[in-house]
Amino acid sequence: MINNIFDSHAHYNDHAFDADRKEMLRSLPSKGIDLIVNIGASMDDCRPILALTQEYSYIYGALGVHPDDAEKVPEDYIQTLKEYILSGDKIKAVGEIGLDYHYEGYSREAQMKVFIQQLELAKELDLPVVIHSRDACEDTLNILKKLRPRGVMHCFGYSAEIAEEVIKLGMYIGFTGVLTFKNAKNALRAIKKVPLDRLLLETDCPYMAPEPFRGKRCDSSMIEKTAAKAGEILGKTPEEIADITNRNARRFYNI
Repeated sequence: MINNIFDSHAHYNDHAFDADRKEMLRSLPSKGIDLIVNIGASMDDCRPILALTQEYSYIYGALGVHPDDAEKVPEDYIQTLKEYILSGDKIKAVGEIGLDYHYEGYSREAQMKVFIQQLELAKELDLPVVIHSRDACEDTLNILKKLRPRGVMHCFGYSAEIAEEVIKLGMYIGFTGVLTFKNAKNALRAIKKVPLDRLLLETDCPYMAPEPFRGKRCDSSMIEKTAAKAGEILGKTPEEIADITNRNARRFYNI
């Protein structure tokens, strides 16, 4: 078992954990989990995430509106989001925010507006951002180059060349269990371009479970498999990868 695991991106408020959330979370420290950042995706996530950060000493949080919710936010959502962020001393980032053009029917204009508004909020609050970007690489990079936030591109799935562009912006890159998939060619190439001090590991749980758990509900203990694969690629032991990414995540989230 690897100790000192920092899961830099989880969603334990997700309904997938409703049946056994307390038991699951209480078990994680005994499985080598040091710290977790639970990430928001909607305004409805704010209260549950604040509650998790208060109940568990090893859980911190990020609050933000995912691009899928960009058309659902009320006009005053930024002020409400700001109040939620400031109400908890363990809220360490704005996220996850960004652009997602994967499914039909999205509004590019609405997504970009909400993304930019939240980037500006993060700058106002001097917080880093957790970026979600899928099938929206050009627009994402253009906005990031303009506003230059401190941030991480989470669940990275773009090319090695795009990874280099993200690193040039001073950002971090997070990898999930996708790194262990046989068809994960982009991730396998991209991680080789990421300096060790800019590398984060995450689950994105309950999604993205690594092999051999692919298709099952993911939890933070499964990062061990992702760390092993990262170590194999980068010439490090799983324990070294866990230590490196723990230090990086603490630095990124100012913990």
